[in-house]
Amino acid sequence: MRLFSPALAAALTAGALLALAGCAHVPADTAIPATPDFARVQHAASIKLARDAWPVREWWREYRDPQLDNLVARALNDAPTLAVARARLAAARAAVAGERAAAGVQTGLTAGLNRERYSSNGLFPPPIGGAWFNDTSVQVGAAYEFDWWGRHRAQVASALGEENARQAEASQAEQLLTAAVAQSYFRLQMLWARQDNADQLALEQRQLVEDRTARIKHGLATIDERRSAELELATLLEQASRYQTQAARERETLRALIGADSEALENLQRRVPLSAPGSLPQQLGIELLARRPDLQAARWRVESALGRVKASEAAFYPSLNLSAAIGLDSVSLEKLLRYGSRTLLAGAALDLPLFDSGRLEAGLAADRARRDEIIADYNQSVVGAVREVAEEGATLQGIDQQQKTHLGAVLAAAQLEDHAKARFSQGLLDRAALIQARIGVLHQHDVSLQIIDAKLQTQVALVKALGGGYRAAPTQAVSAQH
Repeated sequence: MRLFSPALAAALTAGALLALAGCAHVPADTAIPATPDFARVQHAASIKLARDAWPVREWWREYRDPQLDNLVARALNDAPTLAVARARLAAARAAVAGERAAAGVQTGLTAGLNRERYSSNGLFPPPIGGAWFNDTSVQVGAAYEFDWWGRHRAQVASALGEENARQAEASQAEQLLTAAVAQSYFRLQMLWARQDNADQLALEQRQLVEDRTARIKHGLATIDERRSAELELATLLEQASRYQTQAARERETLRALIGADSEALENLQRRVPLSAPGSLPQQLGIELLARRPDLQAARWRVESALGRVKASEAAFYPSLNLSAAIGLDSVSLEKLLRYGSRTLLAGAALDLPLFDSGRLEAGLAADRARRDEIIADYNQSVVGAVREVAEEGATLQGIDQQQKTHLGAVLAAAQLEDHAKARFSQGLLDRAALIQARIGVLHQHDVSLQIIDAKLQTQVALVKALGGGYRAAPTQAVSAQH
């Protein structure tokens, strides 16, 4: 049996030719933002650190702190922020599967059973009119749309771009989390260290107050000198209390980051973190693109936007759908499986956009504008990423120089204390002068702790700016042609 007669085939061919000749005009694409000039994407040559290297994947292990290693591991396993990123990635993968399925052959099975009374005054006269009949049918159908203009391929490519962007965002969430955990842990440890130092300063200052009190009794000091010492003691006690409060808040921040219960950090030991050698690559350029997961996500969003534009352009052209069905249909259930109950259907549908009041043009213009916006955002993100690297690198370089300079003040304070001890043992110096020398050493130690704190925070910020050890993994290819 022929499903198409020669006349019908000729008509379809003529219709297709007419469609090709009369399809809607695709507006010209007049503005495409340029990609970044990576030759200019570079930090200043004067910014140099101890090592020329990118961060390693597990960069936090370079601090040789088992407590930090454990906290990061717990965060990567339990933190709620990662669950959100993984859920978004799963949704993007489902969208890709949906777009791929929409481009294939669609088949289905339908079955129905209806009981109907035909009107006595209708189209069918008695004995059909006025009688009840069962209408039973079983049908298998198939449909396919030819993707001549690449619309389905572009939609799949757009969905793939979004999936790859979500995958890069999941890596970005991990990098941000590990950096936040490390910075919070370092901040907590340094607050504890400064609190301990403030307590020691208060202890020395209390001895100075006692010395002033004893000297007043012997007429060797004035009441104002004791009050001045008491004021300094009150300031130190207030400072120690402030550090304690800040440490308690920071511990709760750290606990929230790792998603732990209220007793998770009870056994956390106090220790001043060791600083790791700072590193900064001499050349950034296009390598930074593969090292920053947020830039990878932005690049894949550009690919997704290009796919949407391609799909919108393909919508201007005609589409051809083929459909076919085979089944059984009978007005009585007992005759359903007989040969005469068979039904056959074959058809073709041509959809040609001619006049839609500008709907296609508006949709394409919106997709192109969105593409331009995403490309511009991407370009700005690249420039911003280099700025972050340069700023943190310059800051860390300055802190290294400050640390070297401050070492002279530390040594001078230590020498003054040693001289004071020697003169005190010889009876050439009073106890108050010895206490003042010790206080001077503790004040310099507090400055050292502040420099260490700033260095640790900047080191982690620089690692984060360099991508935190991320390296773009092979991802699903985008097949749309741009």
